[in-house]
Amino acid sequence: MSDPKAALIVGAGQGIGLEFVRQFLKGDRVDHVYATYRTPSSELVGVADRRLHCLQMDITEELQIASVIQKIQTETTTLDAVINCVGLLHDETMQPEKSLRHLNADQLLHYFKVNSVGAAMLAKHVQPLLKHRNRAIFATISAKVGSIGDNELGGWYGYRASKAALNMFMRTVAIEYRRTCPSTIVVTLHPGTTDTQLSRPFQRNVAPEKLFSVDRTVQQLLTVLDQLKQADSGEFFSWDGSRLPW
Repeated sequence: MSDPKAALIVGAGQGIGLEFVRQFLKGDRVDHVYATYRTPSSELVGVADRRLHCLQMDITEELQIASVIQKIQTETTTLDAVINCVGLLHDETMQPEKSLRHLNADQLLHYFKVNSVGAAMLAKHVQPLLKHRNRAIFATISAKVGSIGDNELGGWYGYRASKAALNMFMRTVAIEYRRTCPSTIVVTLHPGTTDTQLSRPFQRNVAPEKLFSVDRTVQQLLTVLDQLKQADSGEFFSWDGSRLPW
């Protein structure tokens, strides 16, 4: 009998993260799914499956990350997949900047705390659970607008820069993981424009065929993840499996 498999989905309270939970449970990919959320979500808590373990965590608080990982370590010594779906573009108090005159230092720092630093802290604390010989994935949702080489339109300073920083963090994590967790493939993923709260205010100019349901997005991303090889660690992939420029 093979060892039980376990996955950690970070930011599973809604949107893409919640759908990853559903897909992992539906597909019998793993025996246990650990799902973190910042605020209670009736959709997540309402998933009736004994394999699901819900844990509250704010990715901007390192002590909370450490506490959640310690909790998981009391139940398993290994994780086979870690997928970080946390991301911030706008909320009740902030909107993406259209020009330099809209820049605000506190807002910029908040973008980096949520979109960049949190993923690096997660990689730091989850590392012991990825030091095994079986193929494992550490994937983080990024965004094509975080590609410096692809930036032709400007604007969205904080979101673009924090996603670019995320990509650099994960590229650097991949290099260290080659030594410490050699069976783990580290990637960042562009999910495409997905019908979630994050993109909803900005969907007006998106062609219908380019606006994905969360179900379609996660299926596409799982296809990409399933096809990854060890040599792909440290790369930036789009939803269709193509590599994106840095």
